[in-house]
Amino acid sequence: MKRTDKANYYLDIAETVLERGTCLRRNFGAIIVKNDEIVSTGYTGAPRGRKNCIDLGICVRKSLNVPRGERYELCRSVHAEMNAIISASRRDMIGATLYLVGREAASGEYVANPAPCSLCKRLIINAGITRVVARTSSSDFTVTDVQDWVKSDDSLTGEAGY
Repeated sequence: MKRTDKANYYLDIAETVLERGTCLRRNFGAIIVKNDEIVSTGYTGAPRGRKNCIDLGICVRKSLNVPRGERYELCRSVHAEMNAIISASRRDMIGATLYLVGREAASGEYVANPAPCSLCKRLIINAGITRVVARTSSSDFTVTDVQDWVKSDDSLTGEAGY
């Protein structure tokens, strides 16, 4: 029996978390880990008390054919990274790693080039998270040093994620 490496172990957990997602377009699961302990989890879904897209049967961004990375103000959902961050204390996030997995709702395929949107990047930076590990296949992933986002400042270029 081959033992799963630590990154894929946490990515597998994030992938299980995404199964709670309620988006008709794509669902993400995120977990924040510090000192080898899970600090919090989050998945894509409407704010508490509001109806989810799967309950309404419509995704406004999808119905308007809004391209990925644009017009998030039209979206009902709170992103997985946001939900994980608001469920944790900042002191527990400083120096932590965020693990992120996304799947397309229609096909179940992994989201190509998974990356937090520009707003989630800002929240991740301010939370004190130092690395983001994002799954690209069942066993492959990318690792991003959050300081790279600080240096590149995508808010000046309009670069998109999600």
